[in-house]
Amino acid sequence: MKLHWSPRSPFVRKVMIVAHERGVAGRIDRVRTLAETGKPHAALMRDNPLSKIPTLVLDDGTVLYDSRVICEYLDALDGTPKLFPRDPKARMTALRRQALGDGFLDVLVLNRNEKSRAQPSPSHLASAAARKAAVLERLEREAEALTSTPFSIGHIAIGCALSYLDFRYADEDWRKDHLHIANWHAAFSARPSARATQPVDDS
Repeated sequence: MKLHWSPRSPFVRKVMIVAHERGVAGRIDRVRTLAETGKPHAALMRDNPLSKIPTLVLDDGTVLYDSRVICEYLDALDGTPKLFPRDPKARMTALRRQALGDGFLDVLVLNRNEKSRAQPSPSHLASAAARKAAVLERLEREAEALTSTPFSIGHIAIGCALSYLDFRYADEDWRKDHLHIANWHAAFSARPSARATQPVDDS
């Protein structure tokens, strides 16, 4: 399998954590691909017309995107999914948590892009700040439930989002007022799959 990949992308990291958790990382050929919002990548677009990563090309030429689809595919490769629960209630909880983690990442990535503009929009920055605070408060309340439920795609998405805070917002001490989710994230970060996929700013 070929994965259009970047060591900086939190969504690519989601995929690679799943791959490590499920023991299939060695089957993935990682292809370094620079995907920029304002500059379509011609080679990538031959596989994914959206010019976005992660994009997974299977051995038979089938192309999968985005991270949610790829993660579910990798989890089911051996026929016994573990990160996407089969029980309906547990599955909905895992998918809701994945949506929260992915949505949080969207807010953080877009906010970082807005800050890089010559004249950032104050209303956009204020909106992102309000949503970031609300998500952290929700995660603080959910930390105990995260700890007491089996590790799933929801845990991975939330862990990647909090790690992205550390990676791109290192000057913000989000842990100070969110001790429970900070403790949960420390345990997440200690997993071998998380240690093997730490983000790197290579350019």
